[in-house]
Amino acid sequence: MRYTKAHTISLLLVLNVFFTYAQIKGKIIDSENKAPIADVEILNTNNDIISKSNAFGEFDLPDMGTYEFKKSGFQDKKVTIKKTGYLVIQLNINVSQLNEIIVSANHIPQRLKKATSSIDVITSNDIQRINNVNLTEVLNKVPGVYMQTGSLNTNKISIRGIGSRNLYGTSKIRAYFEDIPLTTGNGETTIEDFELGAISRFEIIKGAASSIYGAGLGGTIHLMPKNAFLNQKYIKTELSLGSFGLTKEIVNFNYGTENNSFRAVYSNTKSDGYRDNNAYNRQTFTINTNHYLNETNSLSFLVSYVDLKSYIPSSVDENTYRNNPTAAAYTWAQSKGYEDSQRGIFGSTWDHQFNEHAKVITSIFSSFKKSYEPRPFDILSENTFALGLRSRLLGTDTLFGKELNWTLGTEFFKDRYIYGTFENLYQDYPQGTGSVEGDRLSNFKENRTYYNAFFETNYNITKSTTLSVGLNYNRTLYKLKDRFVTQDNPDQSGSYGFKGILSPKFGVSHELSKNISLFSNISHGFSPPTTSETLLPDGMINTNIKPETGWNYEIGTRTALYNSRLKIQVSLYRLAIKNLLVARRTGNDQFIGVNAGKTRHDGMELSLKYQWLTSKTFSLNHYLTYSLNHYRFKDFVDGDNNYSGNKLTGVPSNILNTGIDINSQSGIYGTINFEHVGKMPITDSNSIFNDAYNLTNLKLGYRTSIKKTFLVNVYFGLDNVFDEHYASQILINARGFNGAAPRYYYPGSPINFYLGININFLF
Repeated sequence: MRYTKAHTISLLLVLNVFFTYAQIKGKIIDSENKAPIADVEILNTNNDIISKSNAFGEFDLPDMGTYEFKKSGFQDKKVTIKKTGYLVIQLNINVSQLNEIIVSANHIPQRLKKATSSIDVITSNDIQRINNVNLTEVLNKVPGVYMQTGSLNTNKISIRGIGSRNLYGTSKIRAYFEDIPLTTGNGETTIEDFELGAISRFEIIKGAASSIYGAGLGGTIHLMPKNAFLNQKYIKTELSLGSFGLTKEIVNFNYGTENNSFRAVYSNTKSDGYRDNNAYNRQTFTINTNHYLNETNSLSFLVSYVDLKSYIPSSVDENTYRNNPTAAAYTWAQSKGYEDSQRGIFGSTWDHQFNEHAKVITSIFSSFKKSYEPRPFDILSENTFALGLRSRLLGTDTLFGKELNWTLGTEFFKDRYIYGTFENLYQDYPQGTGSVEGDRLSNFKENRTYYNAFFETNYNITKSTTLSVGLNYNRTLYKLKDRFVTQDNPDQSGSYGFKGILSPKFGVSHELSKNISLFSNISHGFSPPTTSETLLPDGMINTNIKPETGWNYEIGTRTALYNSRLKIQVSLYRLAIKNLLVARRTGNDQFIGVNAGKTRHDGMELSLKYQWLTSKTFSLNHYLTYSLNHYRFKDFVDGDNNYSGNKLTGVPSNILNTGIDINSQSGIYGTINFEHVGKMPITDSNSIFNDAYNLTNLKLGYRTSIKKTFLVNVYFGLDNVFDEHYASQILINARGFNGAAPRYYYPGSPINFYLGININFLF
């Protein structure tokens, strides 16, 4: 048989197809947030670099064998590949090289040190430094962030002073659990109900610097659930005991194959509480699964359920705070006020890769919350159900020969909020009976809708300089239906939609050298009023009320010195707010919203980390964060009172956090943390201030393994070591009624301990 030129070409084509299919194709991702990792070096057994991952983390390998995956900011990983097909590699972050890690807070994966805005990352190591019940200590280590805690279910978070004037809970700050919004259509956010043991990382964007998350005034808190690990099978159990009747159990199960993984986390937390009427009981269940279907498609599912019953001691007056801090507010103790709620969220995300330059990520999500809260003045029943969709197209291109990364997307969110109040007849029954439901007082149904359209791009002008431009468009609408109209209760039904708001962002980062980078940004943000703030005393909708809006101006630097042993980040910023929303009290625990003026938030944030000693047998690390807050009412007239020039209410003048971490090869580890919180104005008139206070916490532990199958971790912790008397939360501008003194203070816990054991069984 004669071989012609045509035969040769055919043979080459067949061989080409064979070797193409024989190639190993895969993707490299961050093990915690699933962000693709670009420019990962892949080495063979001769330490030759044979491949690199592209902008979407994708790579090709010529054959099976043993390879090492290396990327600054992540731990090296060796993998032995025994068959062809699609492969997913998960890399763990290297906490000593945090500036190099990939953050996904803007959906355009990039190294933290090249970010054009202030982004702080709380790693799983940071979470493990504290007790596993309260996340206050974790968040307060982030400069610019301040979380107050009245009890485990009574919290308030502010970022750069935004949210400090909210009386109860957190508002004007957006939060996401992976891709699922935790912020309601009313702009209110609750994150303290989630199990810390089910969270791997927080990424916090400070200021109105995130176009793609609705341009919230204060910023965005992005919670990353613990990812389900591939090729790992284990069960972790943890038991903790502590002061005030604390008991907590956690079960963490992970099952992973090459392309599919499943993780389930269950927790049960109980506490009698430090104060009267302070018992707490919470169960949580979290499921996270990943399915890498092929080279271009992956699916993930996230489910979280929280069942909570927590009694409420509420705030107390100054005399009680100083002389009897364990006491609950009298009326709350008499009514045995509590919160009984069930909350669930569900989300599914589809990731589709069009080609090496573009991909689309689409998430659908739903959530619900059912709550029953007996209070001294009434009983509140709530039922919320939400649906939404979030989709964005991500791309990487070149423009004038330079790399251009971009994202374009939209988010639609709609929730239905049904709530009503009933009489609380506890005073008509013998003492100790607690709350008794009486006649209905109100019955409302709200439909709350918003949508965001957003665009953001990072353009590498040079190898050292990145330009970021973003734009967000938001439209928010409320519709209120009064379902309890009587002669004494006029119809309060109405609807209102705020004009569309455009929020631009401009940012730039520049690497002066390998170890020093500068960043700056100018960004716009807004915060719409809640439905209750739009209601007038006669029940009508106030169409004159406007959203708060503001501009954030910032400049900062990220620096690594002494062979990256010392890392420093410093930011200077100004946040100028207009149409300030003020809660004006009209009765006992009744308020209306008014636009009362302007505030200016000038501040400095410092973060420092230093490795004193690092060796194979022992490490000693030090950290320090500091916030200097110069926040003022620039133009604030509330009724007959002019507070212009006064300090912003509810924000400390400064916050310092510093601590030392030790780790040894023998398994012994420990951490000690010191926190200073400066004086805080309690009233808009600045006539009353909360005292500055200092807290010291420590934790010691020992880790060991038994036959490489059982990993054991035992620990002991002591919070508020020097038994400081302090107020852990403040109710600003409180007023006393019927001759009672104002109730400003939530007493903080005295010295208290916890201890526990964690067992990890590897299959």
